[in-house]
Amino acid sequence: MYSGHPMGLFPSHKNAPRMVVTNGMVIPNYSNGDDYTRMSALGVTSYGQMTAGSFMYIGPQGIVHGTTISILGVVRLYLEGEDPLPGALYLSSGLGGMSGAQGKAAVIAGCVGLLAEINPDAVKKRHEQGWVDEVYTELPALLDRVRKAKADKEAVALAYQGNIVDLWEALVDSDIAVELGSDQTSLHIPFTGGYYPVDMTYEESNEMLVADPATFKEKVQASLLRHIEAVNKMVARGTRFWDYGNAFLLECSRAGADIAKPDGRFIYPSYVEDIMGPLCFDYGFGPFRWVCTSGKPEDLFTTDRIAGEVMEKLVAIAPEETRQQYLDNLTWIRQAGANKMVVGSQARILYSDAEGRRAIAAAFNEAIKRGEILSPVVIGRDHHDVSGTDSPYRETSNIFDGSMFTADMAVQNCIGDSFRGATWVSLHNGGGVGWGEVVNGGFGMLLDGSDDCAQRLRSMLHWDVNNGVARRAWARNAGAEFAIERAMELEPNLKITKARHADDSIIEQAISKSFE
Repeated sequence: MYSGHPMGLFPSHKNAPRMVVTNGMVIPNYSNGDDYTRMSALGVTSYGQMTAGSFMYIGPQGIVHGTTISILGVVRLYLEGEDPLPGALYLSSGLGGMSGAQGKAAVIAGCVGLLAEINPDAVKKRHEQGWVDEVYTELPALLDRVRKAKADKEAVALAYQGNIVDLWEALVDSDIAVELGSDQTSLHIPFTGGYYPVDMTYEESNEMLVADPATFKEKVQASLLRHIEAVNKMVARGTRFWDYGNAFLLECSRAGADIAKPDGRFIYPSYVEDIMGPLCFDYGFGPFRWVCTSGKPEDLFTTDRIAGEVMEKLVAIAPEETRQQYLDNLTWIRQAGANKMVVGSQARILYSDAEGRRAIAAAFNEAIKRGEILSPVVIGRDHHDVSGTDSPYRETSNIFDGSMFTADMAVQNCIGDSFRGATWVSLHNGGGVGWGEVVNGGFGMLLDGSDDCAQRLRSMLHWDVNNGVARRAWARNAGAEFAIERAMELEPNLKITKARHADDSIIEQAISKSFE
């Protein structure tokens, strides 16, 4: 499948993938936004996004879980007190296909979620869905409600139907403490509807976007400068802000904001750099998911129960370094049905490492064999994972050995999955942070209850996770070094090239001497 074009069916063998998908793969020198616009108009490429372009998109459930894990992680890292979440305020923007998960995640985590969205249709959908609890169009009434929610320590999601810049600036002028802040506007497409200028209505912006795109771009960039200025003021008052990997800081810098450190990194970390990378990815934990092909809720209920039983056993034997991850995801899977996050396919997601993924998949396969699960189950993962994505401002942002701009890991992952048993594999340019900014890949594997499948899932899932752990360990990330050592203990045939830690003083002395 070439960027949506069904090239053909080619003879192969029973152990080969049934499909190989590529989206947006181009020669590197032709991978900027203008190139995409031209090639897309010609019909020769497509913007595959991530899982959406490889048949593993399961609706916003995945981002609900990821955002929940992020909020829990940042609270444990940075907020003080025995139980600091109740009464804490999480401020962000976006109630679209992915960003719409934020309100639900805030409530599951146990804090006050405050989300701005300028599109009235998106606000209406999330409110009717129950993923935001209350909608406000006037800032004074909204701010009063926020004060009450914080004082009463409510777990509630509040939506502001309006521009996010107005909301940040109103909070700057208020007495309200904002403990946690981020942004999920679609800044991978900032000038084609992903971000709307302040001081204009939604309708006025859409008209200008069509009639005068150059002026629209200018207004977007001016709004970004006001946006980041308000963020800076709130951070000075104690807000913990992180970039959610949507290119917010990148586009602010392109608009002229002075937000770069001397080493070229931004003053605010990516959520992967600060939270998800060191707490999850380095230890091999990432978004494992499955879809029940029967389409029956009872099958999903059975898989939830089986996954919970497996997680309980893993919690009991997990080392201290990863026990909390298992506990968080055990709580998640036990509450999954009650949280009503299924949209379309009967699908589920949880975070696990290679050990957990293999154990859960093997348990599903056995349940299919004995008829406890009625039909085959497809397993996969988000591309936003330990190994699947090379993205310097998101998935690989906590890799500091100079390789954050390389894409060997994602390409190797796709190739390795293809001959270890995946039913299909995919490799994409673009997704999340924009075309030319990321290479990412994924897979799907059909569990049919067979012995062959049991062998394939053990081989492929082990590689699919530990490829990325090995790369992160080579970059000398402490969590990954621990995880890859443990992986080699559990699998004696696994041999990983380990990094040698140099004495910084020797390196500094050698460099200084060379310039004498």
